[in-house]
Amino acid sequence: MTYSRVGGVGADEERARAEAWEALVATARRTVADGLVVGTSGNVSVRVGDTVLVTPSGVPYDRLAPADATGVDLDGRQVLGTLVPTSELPMHLAVYRATDARAVVHTHAVHATAVSLLVPELPPVHYMTAALGGPVRVAPYAAYGTEELARHMLDALTGRTGCLLRNHGTITYGTSLDQAYDRTAQLEWMCHLWLTASSVPGRTPSLLTDDQLTEVTERLQGYGQRD
Repeated sequence: MTYSRVGGVGADEERARAEAWEALVATARRTVADGLVVGTSGNVSVRVGDTVLVTPSGVPYDRLAPADATGVDLDGRQVLGTLVPTSELPMHLAVYRATDARAVVHTHAVHATAVSLLVPELPPVHYMTAALGGPVRVAPYAAYGTEELARHMLDALTGRTGCLLRNHGTITYGTSLDQAYDRTAQLEWMCHLWLTASSVPGRTPSLLTDDQLTEVTERLQGYGQRD
């Protein structure tokens, strides 16, 4: 890895960055394998200390190697690598500054993007809506890579861990790459579900109530394995 910061970093931090970069590349490749992005669209980031590792702009994920590690500080100054960071860096950094996120996944998933064209909010068709904090909002359109888009995104993320971006795609975050990715996949699945159900002529999808979502939110707090 090539470090632009004077004096480099300690062995522990270098090891942590190397492991995080490996996981980031695996997640980015998974977005392609699972059909959530095409080519180099979409991007992934993970925070290690005060450094944000991000996928570089315009580089196919299957070509990324350890030497391609790319990182910036929370102000966007490049501190790791020589490749240009993703053009969506403003969105990623806005999430890290405003939340406790440790990882962010942005995709151009087909069904989610289709929903962003139709409604201001994804209707609560499934209880996994609660896992994202409630009904998923659609951020107004703005050109990619702009601070305006980052502002719209943050508004839509208020109280949520994911949102849709009108005429664009999705963004989710979590405490790990696995969690951020799972939220992306769940969001795409729910969008597919709503589009499928709402396409049936003469029928209207059944939606969950606020009370039902609140119940699920409480149940999810105890979900999974415990130490």
